[in-house]
Amino acid sequence: MRSVRLDPEVDELVRRAAAREGISVSEFLRRGAVERAQRTLSPDERLEGIVGAVHSGGGAARRSGAAFAELLTDRKRPK
Repeated sequence: MRSVRLDPEVDELVRRAAAREGISVSEFLRRGAVERAQRTLSPDERLEGIVGAVHSGGGAARRSGAAFAELLTDRKRPK
């Protein structure tokens, strides 16, 4: 949990903006923080906590290009 101190002018500005949007000051500040963080961080940085690699040991991806080429070749053959 964070605590933020705002000078009186900024506090009034935030209160009026939150009221205009019909949301609480806390929700207004949360949304603003998220928007700013997303603009500041690269997509990789924003997703690094949820995107990763899984090592399955299957090795099927190594042959995916060849498998795709075989599929295209099979489609071109007359039936």
